[in-house]
Amino acid sequence: MASKQRTIKYSVSCTGVGLHTGVQSTITFHPADENTGIRFIRNDMNDQVVVPDIDNVVDLTRGTTIEQNGIRVHTTEHVMSACAGMRINNLIIELNSKEPPVMDGSSKDFVAALKEGIIVEQEAEVKFLEITKPVVYNDEEKDVEVLAVPFEGFKTTFTIQYDLDDLDVQYSSIQNAYTNYETQIAPARTFCLLSEVTELTKQGLIKGGNLGNAVIIVDKDMDGDEVKFFKEKFGINFYKGTRGLYKSQQLRFKNEPVRHKTLDLIGDLALLGKPIKGHVTAIKSGHKGNVEFAKMLRQEFKDQF
Repeated sequence: MASKQRTIKYSVSCTGVGLHTGVQSTITFHPADENTGIRFIRNDMNDQVVVPDIDNVVDLTRGTTIEQNGIRVHTTEHVMSACAGMRINNLIIELNSKEPPVMDGSSKDFVAALKEGIIVEQEAEVKFLEITKPVVYNDEEKDVEVLAVPFEGFKTTFTIQYDLDDLDVQYSSIQNAYTNYETQIAPARTFCLLSEVTELTKQGLIKGGNLGNAVIIVDKDMDGDEVKFFKEKFGINFYKGTRGLYKSQQLRFKNEPVRHKTLDLIGDLALLGKPIKGHVTAIKSGHKGNVEFAKMLRQEFKDQF
């Protein structure tokens, strides 16, 4: 599985709003030399560098936030997932705010931007994190499990379960997550339960969320006040007594929610700084489980770092 490191040939940008901050944001991808790795630069904070590393994770509230020298970058997972999925090893990621734009809630636009910048091979070889023995993370209280076993390539398997008509048990297994990332993982949009939306709004989150960048799952009956709230706040017309997927949305995949969880998993594992050679299986994991599992991998295979 030996391969050359990769970067892009030209700088490219995307502009939109941050999912949780609602702040207008521009992200620019720049080429980087061999063995640079991925680096965020906040040009609104005197070009301070923030390294996307699991040891720099400081918050996992509905996304993965990193901090270095007091400077934060929020919601890194979609950008990092795109870089990992497209096998980009060296990149300078310039931001003019604290959160990348959410775009359409997936990694599709970031993938398109990286391709527009023309992905090129470099001379140095990629150093993989090779899974040579089983490693298991368990959170029994939340019924979460993440497992890695040896595999020739990078395979992902993910299972989620909710007590809902349209979102009971969903399963996704991607035989080669790098080769198939662009078509099978990147287009999957973020999702949330309707019951979470009001609370997240009260917490000051999802200021940039709308039906253009998220799949909303209706998991409860609604009264008149709630119908009015969503109409005024998000321009969404819900109907009382409807459970399941919000019916005006067209899913990109039958199992789009679990594919997005796979997207997030790849983005969080990218904080290891090495592409993985192995099979990662996750059951009901979120950002906390992903990051804790990544820390276990670094500890178990510390001779590879």
